[in-house]
Amino acid sequence: MSAAPIAPRLAALLEPVVGAPLPVRITAWDGSTAGPPDVPVVHLSSAQALRRLLWHPGELGAAQAYVVGEVSVEGDLTDGLRHTWGEVARRGLRAQRPSPRVLAAAARLARELDVLGTPAPLPRTQIAVTGRLHSMRRDRAVIHHHYDLSNAFYSRILDRHMAYSCAYVTGSDLDGEESSAYSLDDAQTDKLDLVCRKLGLDARPGMRLLDIGCGWGSLSLHAAQHYDAQVVGVTISQEQKSFIDNRIRERGLQDRVEIRLQDYRKIDDPAYDAVASLEMGEHVGERNYATYAATLARCVRDDGRVLIQQMSRAGRHPGGGPFIEAFIAPDMTMRPIGETVAFLERAGLEVRDVHAMREHYVWTVRAWQRRFEAHRAELVALVGEEVVRVWDLYLAGGLLSFEQGRMGVDQILAVRRGTGPSALPPVRPATWSDPR
Repeated sequence: MSAAPIAPRLAALLEPVVGAPLPVRITAWDGSTAGPPDVPVVHLSSAQALRRLLWHPGELGAAQAYVVGEVSVEGDLTDGLRHTWGEVARRGLRAQRPSPRVLAAAARLARELDVLGTPAPLPRTQIAVTGRLHSMRRDRAVIHHHYDLSNAFYSRILDRHMAYSCAYVTGSDLDGEESSAYSLDDAQTDKLDLVCRKLGLDARPGMRLLDIGCGWGSLSLHAAQHYDAQVVGVTISQEQKSFIDNRIRERGLQDRVEIRLQDYRKIDDPAYDAVASLEMGEHVGERNYATYAATLARCVRDDGRVLIQQMSRAGRHPGGGPFIEAFIAPDMTMRPIGETVAFLERAGLEVRDVHAMREHYVWTVRAWQRRFEAHRAELVALVGEEVVRVWDLYLAGGLLSFEQGRMGVDQILAVRRGTGPSALPPVRPATWSDPR
C-alpha cells in the first residue's frame, strides 16, 4: 500500500470531476484529510468503500458504503446532503463519464490500495427480488421487505394513527416544527378529515368506502369511527392486516371495518360510494397503472367519488433513484402529475380537483426524523444498526427531494365520467381549502 496520504490523493481524483474546492472535507482511514474547512466532513473508515464505488459509481456505491458504516457524515446528515446537492446544482454538474486521465489515475490508486478484484458483498439490507415485474408474488415480496419490517419500528416513527403518508398541516407554519400545541398527530388527523370530507363521507352515515392499500388502517379506522362509514380495506401485508385487526377489536369496530389480505387486481365487489388510495399508486408500476386506474373507476358508483394521494416525480429516475430502488422500493414508479391524470381520464374518471401538498411533506418528514432520532437506541435494538442507517439516508433524501421540488405529492379527486353534472358541489367547499 502506498505510504502517501490517502485523502489528498482522493481529492486530486475528484476535483477534475466536481471542481475545486471540494464540496466536502474528506478524512480517510489513514488519518489524512483534504478539502476546505467549514464544509461537511465525510469519513472513510475503510478502503472497502472505494471498492464499492469502483463497482457501483455514484449514488448506489456511496449508499452501500454508508449503510454498512464504511462512510459516515459528521454532524447532521440532512444538512450535509443539502450543502453537497446545493453545490452540485450551483456548479451545474451533470452525471458524465470521467475522462481517460481520471480513470487511469483511479485505476492506479485502486491497484495501490488493493481494492481491485471482485465486488464487495452486498449489504444485507439491499433488496434482491426475483420473478416477473409486478407479478402478484413479486409485489408481495417487495411490500414484505419494507412494510413488514416491524410494527414496533414504525410505531416509534409515525403518529398515533400510524399514517405512513403526507400529513395536512393546518395549525402550524409549514416552515416551523410540530409542538405541544400542534403535533404530527394533529396534522395527520387533519389529513384524514380532509380526505373524508372530499369523499363526501360527512353527507350521511353508513356510506361504503373502499380503502385500496390501507397501510396500518389510519383512514379505514378514522372513517368508520368518526364518519360512521362501512369500510373495506385491502392490503398485501400480513403484518399490517394483523395490526389493523387488533385495533378494530380494541375500538369495537368489527361491524364497520373489514380488512382483507387481497391484491387490488382481485377486488370484485359491488360498487362503493367512495374509493380512496393513499400513496399506494406509486407501487403499481408503469405497465400496471392502467389496470389500477380501471380498478378505481370500476369500484365506485356513478355518483361516487375517488380520491388518490400520490407522489409525483420528473426526470431520469421514476423509481426514486439508485438508493431507493435498491434499499426501499425496487419496483416503484412515479411520474409527473399530468401523466397520472391522463391515466385516470383514460380509465373513465373525470378529475375534478388536484391539490398540491409538497411543502406539507417536508413538514411531515421533519416530524418523522425527530421521532426517529428520539428513539434511535430503541430502533437499533429492534432492527439493527444497518437498517437504522438505511432509514437515516431514506428520511434525509426524502425530505430534500420534497424541499427542493424534485418530488411532489398531490391529492387527486375524481368522479366517474358521465354526460350530465357531477354529484360534486358546484362551488369548491371551504372545508377543502387550505385554512392558511
